[in-house]
Amino acid sequence: MNQARIWLVVKPSVGLPLFLGVVLLISLLVHGAILTNTSWVPAFFEGNAAAEIPASEIAESDALATRESMV
Repeated sequence: MNQARIWLVVKPSVGLPLFLGVVLLISLLVHGAILTNTSWVPAFFEGNAAAEIPASEIAESDALATRESMV
């Protein structure tokens, strides 16, 4: 561990909770941003069904994937 000397400056009883608190805060901010900036996550949590993909689009993507794998 190349940063082991940090614990000579900061006590582990202060540094570790501070570090974990910052990780928690960043995680909550990211999840909050995802919930407020997308429309599908709240709909998913409410139990709404996902939009169905038309069969023609599935067939086109399968044909494209088959062509690309042959190349």
